[in-house]
Amino acid sequence: MAEQPHRIPLYRRVREDIMGRIVSGELQPGMRIDSENELVQRLGVSRMTVNRALRELTSEGVLRRLQGVGTFVAGSKPQSALFEIIPINEEIEQRGGRHSCEVLLLQEERARPRLAADLGIEAYGAVYHALLLHKENGRPIQLADRYINPQLGGDFLSQDFRHITPSAYLLSLFPVTEIEHVIEAVVPEPWVREHLAINEVEPCLVLHRRTWVGEIIATSSTFYYPGSRHSIGGRFKPGASGSLAIA
Repeated sequence: MAEQPHRIPLYRRVREDIMGRIVSGELQPGMRIDSENELVQRLGVSRMTVNRALRELTSEGVLRRLQGVGTFVAGSKPQSALFEIIPINEEIEQRGGRHSCEVLLLQEERARPRLAADLGIEAYGAVYHALLLHKENGRPIQLADRYINPQLGGDFLSQDFRHITPSAYLLSLFPVTEIEHVIEAVVPEPWVREHLAINEVEPCLVLHRRTWVGEIIATSSTFYYPGSRHSIGGRFKPGASGSLAIA
């Protein structure tokens, strides 16, 4: 039996209104949608109801929320078959937090044999190395240790990564065609604990990631998260794309 209109949950009415305007072409990628107050008044629902609908559509990648700016229809983003890359600042801002970043290291180095193999380059060839500490509301949330293939790195070493994330910069240069993720839980080394402000018994979630552009390996990175303050996950359907919040 078809669901009666008056029994449809109010938040779904808000979702369907927004999705209908997107499908019809009234709202195009990049366009700002009505504010929460405008949706409350136009649809006759509560602010809590509107907020739930917007949060769900944001988590599904339909909308993008920028704190203090507004909510926008998300455009197409570089992605692999399963996971979308979301810069960590956007992921933090989407849940209402304030992102900040410390640049701990940014330089060109020579790749030791194991790293060179990971990047598919000659041993002791040049690589770009960045070590960044990302914070949410002033509290460490991710330590990102990245190596970038200079062939695809552009002006990577000249960027101010306090104001743009490496992912945002690299994605502006090339489309990622493949991503490899390996996730593990570890007891971190002292230098990692110091940066993340955790004690010697707290575990870390560690995400190892490599990205490809065609047949070229673009990056080899390791992301450390404090186990008590962060989780890693995604929701997706087989054969469709989901999302994973990373830096």
